[in-house]
Amino acid sequence: MAHYAFLDINNIVTEVITGKDETELIDGLTPEKWYSNFRGQTCKRTSYNNNYRKNYAGIGYTFNQDLDAFIAPKPYPSWILDESTCQWEAPVNKPEDFMTKYYFWNESKTIWETSL
Repeated sequence: MAHYAFLDINNIVTEVITGKDETELIDGLTPEKWYSNFRGQTCKRTSYNNNYRKNYAGIGYTFNQDLDAFIAPKPYPSWILDESTCQWEAPVNKPEDFMTKYYFWNESKTIWETSL
């Protein structure tokens, strides 16, 4: 089994399905091509373990053709896309104790804050 994302005309993911394994042809076509033709909507393979297209597609994600990647919606205006991972990064590094304390992003101050 493999997973596939359907895209609208703006390359936004509208649905993710489980489908045929990518090595199985359907009527002589790859599953991506067959699903695209069947639905009349662009279909791209995605992967839970990020083997395909950097990130597992989710509804509302954008497919970037140039990076061949699914990109989550931008969480904050100040965040920057790391094009090598296609993940959004805060403009300030996380604090060293990020894993042991609860921090949240304060967009108005563009800093990590803790309520503790």
